Amino acid sequence: MNSTFAHMTAGGVRIAYRDSGPASGAPVVLVHGMGGDGHTWGRFARHLLAAGRRVIVPDLRGHGRSARADTYGFDEFGADLTALCDHLELERVDLVGHSLGGYAVSCVAQQRPESVGRLVLEECPLPLRSGDEQVSTTRRLPTAAELWHAASSLARRPRTVWTFDRSMTGTALEQFRKPNPQWWERLSGITAPTLVLRGGRGGMVDPVRLAMLIEEVPDCTVAAFACGHSIHRDRHREFSEVVLPFLAGSAA
Repeated sequence: MNSTFAHMTAGGVRIAYRDSGPASGAPVVLVHGMGGDGHTWGRFARHLLAAGRRVIVPDLRGHGRSARADTYGFDEFGADLTALCDHLELERVDLVGHSLGGYAVSCVAQQRPESVGRLVLEECPLPLRSGDEQVSTTRRLPTAAELWHAASSLARRPRTVWTFDRSMTGTALEQFRKPNPQWWERLSGITAPTLVLRGGRGGMVDPVRLAMLIEEVPDCTVAAFACGHSIHRDRHREFSEVVLPFLAGSAA
């Protein structure tokens, strides 16, 4: 099984990625959320590789083995992914993104609809649509399972925490609090069948804005899970049972 670790440059920022599987396999890009890196997709990537897919797993700017950047605009994460697809000469690709990674892949699907076969948005925090909306946050203590996962993840991958550029946290929060009407206007341009995964308690998908997204995206399906924000980690089997058949539709 071929597996290559490499770098490319997007917007002056060095982006690291791993490219695995047969070159002839239908390509799928897996994108992690804020504070993580590509290693979070290890188990799911193995399922895709076993199915004969070509699997590309980048580290977003300011994460993992990718370089830190001067700016962390949400659209810049999407532009980095578009540049990666161009660099690898991927004419058509499936995209799977968690949290911030979900926003990034949504930008690719909006701006390059003809190049995206299937789109999966896992617990993607949906931006405000207008200034009339209020940001709602639920303050709660983490569950025992979440604490265990955080501690075990740090023990297994301490480098993930060390390499994350924490300076982007304030920028991210500021962007989440500002309306993003342009993102909403571009949603109707998505032509790829789209699967939205939302968690339960502890999830970050606003149900009101989710209903608006379903109205805008022409071919959109929602799957709900009884867990928090990281479905692919906390409910890996259930995640795979839903996502693998969905992605197989583009590889048939």
